[in-house]
Amino acid sequence: MKYPAFFDTTQTITLYDPLSEVLGAFEDGAITFGYLDVVKSAGHSCPTMAGAYLMIREGLKALFPNELPMRGSIDISFKENQNDGTTGVIANAFSLITGATDTWGFKGLGGNYVRKNLMHFKADIPLQVRIKRLDTNAFVDVAYDPQTIIIEPAMQPLMKKLLTGILNEEEKASFSQMWQKRVAQILENFDKVIVIK
Repeated sequence: MKYPAFFDTTQTITLYDPLSEVLGAFEDGAITFGYLDVVKSAGHSCPTMAGAYLMIREGLKALFPNELPMRGSIDISFKENQNDGTTGVIANAFSLITGATDTWGFKGLGGNYVRKNLMHFKADIPLQVRIKRLDTNAFVDVAYDPQTIIIEPAMQPLMKKLLTGILNEEEKASFSQMWQKRVAQILENFDKVIVIK
């Protein structure tokens, strides 16, 4: 399986998952996710997936500055409805990494390790996403805006051809390289695209 090198070099996210520890899935319950995991889950790499990954990573850093985040004990709220724009796609990435789900998630073992009802939509919050600790109720609000990362002018005409299905093989290769170059720039310059309050 071949993919761009930055999938592996982007800073990872490590969490402690007590359920994985008690069931023997991962030693000491430590689970590490990388950008590649998000790409595999979505089936593609794009600015939206990069933004979701960065919001999760940087939000968890701010919320858990001196300890590993506890997977399954993190509540996620979205400002938009699940079906609005890319909210559902972003929510899938948050669910993958934090374990949070809405009504369809894991019901727990004897009332413990419950993962359902930890994700909410159409929330009255100031930014795009709120990440909250269940143990302390502390939270951070995060948002993502990739507009500061310039799109190469050559991508625009190629995008039009892509949408009409008339790209030739050389153009496809050129477009995909430029597309992933921008994603890499977003991930590298995360301080320019992420807001945390």
